[in-house]
Amino acid sequence: MKPNLREECGVFGIWGHSHADILTYYALYALQHRGQEAAGIATVDECEKDIDVLRGQGLVSEIFNESEIKQLNGRSAVGHVRYSTTGDSTLLNSQPLRVRLKSTSLALAHNGNLINAGVLRDNLEEAGSIFQTTSDTEVIAHLAARNPEKNIEDSLIQTLRKIKGGYALVILTPEGMYAARDPHGIRPLCLGTLDGAPVVASETCALDTVGAEYVRDIRPGEFLVMDSKGRDSKRIADADSRALCIFEYIYFSRPDSNLAGQNVHRVRKKLGEYLAMDHPADADVASGVPDSSISAASGYAEEAEIPYEMGLVRNRYIGRTFIKPEDELRQVGVKLKLNPLTKVLKDRRVVLVDDSIVRGTTSRTLIKLLREVGAKEVHMRISSPPYRYPCYYGIDTSSTGELIAANRSVKEIEKIIEADSLAYLSKERVAEAAGATTESFCTACFSGDYPVEN
Repeated sequence: MKPNLREECGVFGIWGHSHADILTYYALYALQHRGQEAAGIATVDECEKDIDVLRGQGLVSEIFNESEIKQLNGRSAVGHVRYSTTGDSTLLNSQPLRVRLKSTSLALAHNGNLINAGVLRDNLEEAGSIFQTTSDTEVIAHLAARNPEKNIEDSLIQTLRKIKGGYALVILTPEGMYAARDPHGIRPLCLGTLDGAPVVASETCALDTVGAEYVRDIRPGEFLVMDSKGRDSKRIADADSRALCIFEYIYFSRPDSNLAGQNVHRVRKKLGEYLAMDHPADADVASGVPDSSISAASGYAEEAEIPYEMGLVRNRYIGRTFIKPEDELRQVGVKLKLNPLTKVLKDRRVVLVDDSIVRGTTSRTLIKLLREVGAKEVHMRISSPPYRYPCYYGIDTSSTGELIAANRSVKEIEKIIEADSLAYLSKERVAEAAGATTESFCTACFSGDYPVEN
């Protein structure tokens, strides 16, 4: 996990498959990079009204075991991996969230953030609703419970028309499974099929893991119904403009995933090529900060015609029980996660490629580590523009005061992180690498232009 920029969440769902439970378990492994605080699986059988839920805090490997998975019953399932962007990191806030309504029961798995959740929650509580969690996902459940529509599909559509923000939702009921994406398509969601059963996931890597065939992306503003009758596409709202979060390409998504027809690894490699074209450096070697910057670093090295080397090694086995070091041992904590290779870096001028600088503390520590093992120079290259504005749609940057680039120039940041040089890629170049223009993405964290009004 990148220390300064936290992921959102990952969702998965499958309807009408005899191995729905274990397939969902495997899919959550594939989506683990999107959230490591909690995970859960909900299952249901078309003949039953009850939904089984198994949830826990930590990594997928820490929560589930074979005997527990076998206790889940049903031919349909939804799964969730969580990083808390709203709500406390507690078991109560883990998802899928199971709710019993008057006419049915449902389980919700949500990726994103609702910017009007606070107002909606206040109104619901004044009207008598009692909330069990601090998650904005529960607002959706209460709205659905109060909707007068008798048909669950219509109730959910009317509910989703009341919420604002960036979201990708998978909702499971005994009657069917439903997938929805916000009208701007800020959060990703795709559709696949496996043995005739519909499958939805945050990323195509989850489809690949379970052997499902990719069909298409869920469209912005779409409400997809999947039940015993087949599939039916409905509309929550017409999309004013497409605004996929640009950081899905830069950082969040796995490199083997495809978004809007573009492979993430190839986009990141192109980002590195553009960095080398626009911001060259006299250097002996290029290296990337694991894992999201490896592709960009290799692209930089190829374009600059210098060797690519693995300068930093990441420890992948730090779970939620990791004891955070005290202040005087902070550098030890960084080395537990990322350790520099002395024989690769000693006496060399290094281009260190990273996807972003959010608060600056990690960049400064890494540069210091590289110098300590003998790097002669460290030139920092960032495969995105300066991160100047907070995100309200599902990324953990809620305060401008936390962002090093909010009120500082590139030269000032260069001095703070103690780099020999520092350069960022423009948002136009990032969009070009993804095969589109800046108007196709949400770039609010760079520009302050938010696609959804608060």
